[in-house]
Amino acid sequence: MLHFKYSSLINASVENVWRFYERPDILELLTPPWQPVKIIRREGGLGVGAISEFRINLGFIPVKWVAKHIECQPNALFIDEQIEGPMKSWTHRHQFENVKGQTKLIDAIAYELPGGWLAELLLGWWVKARLQDMFRYRHEVTKKECEETKVQE
Repeated sequence: MLHFKYSSLINASVENVWRFYERPDILELLTPPWQPVKIIRREGGLGVGAISEFRINLGFIPVKWVAKHIECQPNALFIDEQIEGPMKSWTHRHQFENVKGQTKLIDAIAYELPGGWLAELLLGWWVKARLQDMFRYRHEVTKKECEETKVQE
């Protein structure tokens, strides 16, 4: 089992950052433009049972990736789990913590690559680097959007 964690401090309230994540176009906003990802559908917002479906291209091979929300505590966290996709397992915890009126946004992922320990040894570094790039982008977008709209709180 591999683990990845990325966090940042956003100068906006937890409620404001949570509202940003509730936007119907959030997946489009948070998907880095360089990633070979197409958003197929998003249903159910952030609540338990919500579904997000993507098509990602692994080289020239399109792969379906479906995640389902398994837990949701408004203004605190939501967790999604891969129910179909390229990973052997994938659980992504999105956490929102109040830190003196600001929001500490934490993305924590526990995942397994298909192919066991050998795949993790050979590809684990590459997957971690892609996750680092993606979450740096996501947090930058979140910070920019939420800090700019802070005056509306």
